[in-house]
Amino acid sequence: MTSTDHTADTPTASGAHRLAVPGARLRYTVRGRGPLLMLIGAPMSADHFAGLADALAADHTVVTHDPRGTAGSRIEGPEHDSTPQLRADDAVAVLDALGAESADVFGSSGGAVTGLAMAERHPGRVRTLVAHEPPLTELLPDAAEHRAATDDIVATFHREGPGAAWMKFMANAGFDTGPGDPEAAEAADAAPQAAPEEPSEQDLADTRHFFVHQLQATTRYVPDAAKVAAGAARVVVGIGADSGHLLTHRTTTALADLLGVEPTVFPGDHGGFLGAPAEFAAALRAVLDRA
Repeated sequence: MTSTDHTADTPTASGAHRLAVPGARLRYTVRGRGPLLMLIGAPMSADHFAGLADALAADHTVVTHDPRGTAGSRIEGPEHDSTPQLRADDAVAVLDALGAESADVFGSSGGAVTGLAMAERHPGRVRTLVAHEPPLTELLPDAAEHRAATDDIVATFHREGPGAAWMKFMANAGFDTGPGDPEAAEAADAAPQAAPEEPSEQDLADTRHFFVHQLQATTRYVPDAAKVAAGAARVVVGIGADSGHLLTHRTTTALADLLGVEPTVFPGDHGGFLGAPAEFAAALRAVLDRA
């Protein structure tokens, strides 16, 4: 893959690129040919979507990017929170750099929240939005308890460090944190500090950014149902077939109720695209083909 620094690219400029936006410099990657599809995560970086992107690139131009403050998308200037609104503006800036009027958008976890904010803030730029398991705890009847739990996770990070914070985060999300649990291992793969070996400086920086500048802003986002419906041509709410025990199953169901749609089932659980990217790509392709 090539790497370039620029302000704008053609929609088919395959490779890795960088883009200056207010307060940050984004790294994004383009692969494949066909209708434009953005894959968005938070805190997941573009690398977490590589398998899924490769599986879709045969018939889509697939764009992935590192959200600001994570991996190769560096904050420039003072630290600031990574809000869904700011991340939505970043994603649209990538579309602008590609010269693209609109794209289909698949967002998972915090990336699904970013996709909802894209539809709200940038009407007409999103064709089909697939919002897969967004952690929108403010939509739950016990939102105050979850807000307090999130604040406690952040306080744990400051007080005890990333290991204790991740354990508390995973337990709160509904994963079995016992040794050898495959679901917990898959979910950990989607976290900034994913590797079982000693974390790198980048892993630690990404983890700090997630707990200090991203987690609270993401979980406290409340989408405007009318604006989301008006801003995207079509909205699909994705839920994992194996996510019934997870907190994101509840938040996803709540979002589907808010938008008045039935959830669409995808393979696996919260990180299903990591464990079975080809199977997940087939399900996503089927959803997009129904547009």
